[in-house]
Amino acid sequence: MKRIIENINAEANFTPKSVKSIYRYEKNSKIGYWLLGVIVFLLIVLFLPWTQNISSSGHVTTLYQDQRPQEINTVIPGKIVKWFIKEGDFVKKGDTIVQLADTKDDYLDSNLVERTKDQLISKEQKLLFYSEKINAIESQINAIENNRDLKINAYENKTEQYKRKLISDSSEVVAAEVDYKIATEQLNRGRQLYNQGVISLVELEKRTAQNTKALAILTEKQQKLLNARQEINILKIDINSIKQEADDKIFKSRSEIASSRGEIAGTTGEVAKNKNVLANYISRGNQKWLIAPQDGQIIKAKKSGINEMVKEGEMIIEMVPTKIDHAIELFIDPMDLMLINPGQKIRMIFDGFPAIVFSGWPDNSYGTFAGEISMVENNRNENGKFRILVIPDATQKTWPKELKTGTGARGFALLNTVPIWYELWRQINGFPPDYYKTKVTSVKQK
Repeated sequence: MKRIIENINAEANFTPKSVKSIYRYEKNSKIGYWLLGVIVFLLIVLFLPWTQNISSSGHVTTLYQDQRPQEINTVIPGKIVKWFIKEGDFVKKGDTIVQLADTKDDYLDSNLVERTKDQLISKEQKLLFYSEKINAIESQINAIENNRDLKINAYENKTEQYKRKLISDSSEVVAAEVDYKIATEQLNRGRQLYNQGVISLVELEKRTAQNTKALAILTEKQQKLLNARQEINILKIDINSIKQEADDKIFKSRSEIASSRGEIAGTTGEVAKNKNVLANYISRGNQKWLIAPQDGQIIKAKKSGINEMVKEGEMIIEMVPTKIDHAIELFIDPMDLMLINPGQKIRMIFDGFPAIVFSGWPDNSYGTFAGEISMVENNRNENGKFRILVIPDATQKTWPKELKTGTGARGFALLNTVPIWYELWRQINGFPPDYYKTKVTSVKQK
């Protein structure tokens, strides 16, 4: 009976093993310790420093316009004759890309440049001819002036001779007048004496003859005087005639000089025009070959084949320069624009390059690269954001050499460093992040 009672008590105190494993009611719980540890850990984390940042996406570009992908366009219309490259080829500056042929009627002559040169030489020779003609006419004018001066001097000397002769003839006339007066007085007294019978008829006739001779001499001397005066007047008329004739010839010669200078002016204009045309023809001929403006890679050909027609200014191929100073183009929301300023530090992540990012702890991130803001645009673009350019930070690790233009990138603009609890509180309340101003540094020139 006693054994039966003990068995009943043993069965009453028996607990299955499964119940003990599930409920573990016989063991002390450690959840409180874990909860306390987690709370302490979270409290410690809340006081850790956190770097506020603004993230934005963009792509790789370059700071300089001449290093960006560029189109190679035709300058003249024509047709494609020969290709010297294919897509993907690397070319050097000065390499020929494609050869074109002119299709306009005005430029089909293969000797167009040589014929234009011949026209230019002809015009220049014409200029030389007119210059020589002007020199010859000026020499002729000098000869006319010298001849005029010589003739005038000769006639003036002859005039002086006649003037001296006029003085001599005047003296002879005066002497003849005196002789004639004496002869006349002697004749008058002879007639009185003859009437009185003092002298004979022969003596009267003799005195009459002397009077007549004196009159004849006086008349001759007067005539010579008149002739001398007439000669002087004739010489003066001849001098005036010589001057008039020489002036007429000089005026005509100067008129020819003026006409020749007018021809020179017109021909000079034609020479300048021909030089311009010749330069345009030579330049147009050089434009038949599209030349690589710098080292780069051919990435896109819009035209293909042979004899395909191209228009003036039409794109033939696109080229990416080989030498590129990379920069990152990012787009910032207007709300974050006030937090961005030139010289501010940026951490970059590039597509294709592995990275482990802790945006709040940039120093502990892996695969990120340092940069600084070079430029912030003052105008909003078509997508409603503001564009900024980021250049490499020379004091940090250099960017990968394998970067290509257009590669995707993501940037983190670093702001103030604050505790994590402050950042959580700011995020919950929607307050803007704190920011600081950096000293603007000049962009390193190319």
